Amino acid sequence: MTPEPLPSEPLPPPDVPGDPAADMPDDPDAVLSTGGPALPPATAPTATYRLQLQPAFPFAAAEAAVPYIASLGVSHLHLSPVLEAVPGSEHGYDVVDHGAIRAELGGERGLRRLSATAREYGLGLILDIVPNHMAVPAPKRLNRALWEVLRNGPDSPYAHWFDIDWEAGGGPGGRVLLPVLGGRLGEELDHFRLERQTQERDGPGGTEGPGHVLRYHDHVFPVRPGTERLPLPELIDAQWYRPAWWRLARTELNYRRFFTISDLIGVRVQEPAVFAATHETVLRMLREGVVEGLRVDHPDGLADPEGYLRRLAEATGGCWTVVEKILTGPEPLPRSWPVAGTTGYEALRRIDGLFVDPAGARELADAHREFTGCPDDLGGVWPDTAARAAREVVTRELAAEVEALGRVADRICRTSPALRDHAPWGLRTAIRELLLRMPVYRPYAVAGEPAAERDAAMLAAAAEGAREAFTVPEEADSVVLVRDLALGAAGDSPDHTAFCARFAQTSSALRAKSVEDTAFYRYTPLLSATEVGGDPAGPAVTPEEFHAYCAGVHRARPETGTVLSTHDTKRSADVRARIAVLSQAPLEWAELLERLAKEPGRAPDPHTAWTAWQTAFGLGLGLGTDEDGGLPAGRLAPALVKAAREAGLRTSWTEPDPAYEKAVAAFAEAGPGGTPPRAAALLARSLAPHARVNILGAALVQLTMPGVPDVYQGTEHEYRALVDPDNRAPFRPAPEALAGLDEGRPPQNLTEEKLRLTAAALRLRREHPHWFGRTGTYEPLRAQGPAADHCVAFGRSGSLITVVTRLSRRLEQSGGWRDTRLPLPPGRWRDRLGSGEWETTVPLSELLDPWPVALLTRR
Repeated sequence: MTPEPLPSEPLPPPDVPGDPAADMPDDPDAVLSTGGPALPPATAPTATYRLQLQPAFPFAAAEAAVPYIASLGVSHLHLSPVLEAVPGSEHGYDVVDHGAIRAELGGERGLRRLSATAREYGLGLILDIVPNHMAVPAPKRLNRALWEVLRNGPDSPYAHWFDIDWEAGGGPGGRVLLPVLGGRLGEELDHFRLERQTQERDGPGGTEGPGHVLRYHDHVFPVRPGTERLPLPELIDAQWYRPAWWRLARTELNYRRFFTISDLIGVRVQEPAVFAATHETVLRMLREGVVEGLRVDHPDGLADPEGYLRRLAEATGGCWTVVEKILTGPEPLPRSWPVAGTTGYEALRRIDGLFVDPAGARELADAHREFTGCPDDLGGVWPDTAARAAREVVTRELAAEVEALGRVADRICRTSPALRDHAPWGLRTAIRELLLRMPVYRPYAVAGEPAAERDAAMLAAAAEGAREAFTVPEEADSVVLVRDLALGAAGDSPDHTAFCARFAQTSSALRAKSVEDTAFYRYTPLLSATEVGGDPAGPAVTPEEFHAYCAGVHRARPETGTVLSTHDTKRSADVRARIAVLSQAPLEWAELLERLAKEPGRAPDPHTAWTAWQTAFGLGLGLGTDEDGGLPAGRLAPALVKAAREAGLRTSWTEPDPAYEKAVAAFAEAGPGGTPPRAAALLARSLAPHARVNILGAALVQLTMPGVPDVYQGTEHEYRALVDPDNRAPFRPAPEALAGLDEGRPPQNLTEEKLRLTAAALRLRREHPHWFGRTGTYEPLRAQGPAADHCVAFGRSGSLITVVTRLSRRLEQSGGWRDTRLPLPPGRWRDRLGSGEWETTVPLSELLDPWPVALLTRR
């Protein structure tokens, strides 16, 4: 069959001026529920393409890729952070200077050249910004603001930039703990050197004059004026900082950090002067038209996310903005946030869930528990595993954060006669127990303001459970006090404000570290379900649930983001799609694992074996281009060692077991990463057609459902990547394949099929934005017949129809489509992927052959 030509010429059409108000709803109440007027449709992208900038892929490389990316059909490039970062950083989230565009990427001139070239091809730029934290780099002078604080202490004009608890630092006026030493101070003194800096140095934020510095290996610290003549031990004690053994960070750190990463210090962006200083460059780029929209990293780390976003919206004039907010279960994005929506992890969960068989997922969970022998709370049962991980994290990795909250609560009690005699241990216990019972990432209360009903109900329920941790009922009253402090209902003094904010910030860190970074690596029956924003306990999503979700998105936030792969996903969409097929073959998978466990070269433990083989299956085991079907060398072992450290069952980041890690790596390379056993290769090849169905189906759904799709670099092709750094390799565009497809050549393989599908959908979005935007519509379509549940179909604005196959192996086992049909809306419909034309009611056995998906447009 001759494929239908792609929707348009590959290069973008010329700009067509229009009236932004033309597509606005007549009813002013129909705008987004953001607490303010909705942005005009022209400001929202039709689709974005994410590029990971780094020294190996700077602005110039991105500029060279612009013609290809524009030919795909997106409207905007989505750039990873561009402000000055730690030298060599491959991600840019470790900002050291908000006043400069990163020199390693090409500086401001390079960014402006990229913007100009992008504009020539009809593309705008979206910037990823990092308001929550800055780097604590080595040497410290790279972060000029932090350098000034370390040199001059709380009297520094930059002291209010950072969340530092000076009172907890010890010494007159306090000190900042810097956990950078390889051992205790007494063991490391010989490695310190006092050096005189005899000439001026250019540093971020200005020129640094001559003076003394203190050097410890790669670390360089400022010296407090007037202390340079002291003996070394006394000089160290006289500084506004305390160099300390790195292990003390867990319990004694006195600055807010990003999760448990002590190299990233929290920024008090809620302060108007700090906001202005840290956003001046980004706002200037917006004002001058260099960029057009923003992605806000980790808003849950901020003291007052809504307050920040309101200030940002006012400063930007309301540009298209999405936030990296992870929503749990049915949790909604706060209606009052003035943003287009989230980056889209909640969409990822719903899309992935369409391709998971619920019965098979339960069978895999049973098989996983039997094969691994994991106790219920160490990978055997999801709720138990998540609960234990949370308790471990809150009592160990986040001990310093709980201690900081305890200090503030105790200070509040000591200064109020009505609240005295709450024991410090009781306050800390109440804090821990309330944090452990938070069902979402965090509340959004602000001290002195009425709490949202949802937050009040959530903390009330948590408090009921937290009281059970106390034996004496009167001592349990500390729970009530801590609840009220967390809700901001106990007062609005500086300490009350600090506690309310820090409780929420710590809650977010606890959820991220215990669920995403611990429990997800322990509970591994179906690895595709343990993704950011995922729900391993219930990974399957029915078509009805998906349609309800999409209808809600279209009503509330039609220009929110959607994603399938990002720089943070643990596995790319296509890896997850392959793994999800196993939910349709649970018995075969369990039998294969039992067989492999008896072969030579056994894994260090069954949990590693299960995780390794399933990861290899997703990465393409048995499907390689070489004769034996092996995986690309060197990619599996690093991901498995990282997974073992995150799980923390036999090794960890802070207590590594080198022998165990060596055994994991050796098994990975010789077993799943080596020549695949015949049984494993046969199963992989037998399930490959169903993986193709999942890959193409998920891609088409994301590109046509409500929301603005973000395409991660390279994922227009089949893209198999594991956790970072595997998924952050420098982008290498390959325009030749698309050029061949545009000339009419049929796709030769799955990667070209996905490319054709992606370009077709993106070009339709670019040419007909009103089909997909806020003035369009979303119409669920329902198949009729014995296999109706295996079809997901929906229309957009009466002009486009998406049809995908789900659970294709179960469909095949039940006899195929048989006489299942899909009633089409009136009109004649053309398939933009195949060559057929259809009207009225179409047999799915004809519509979905040879492609398992269809993209129909009205003639």
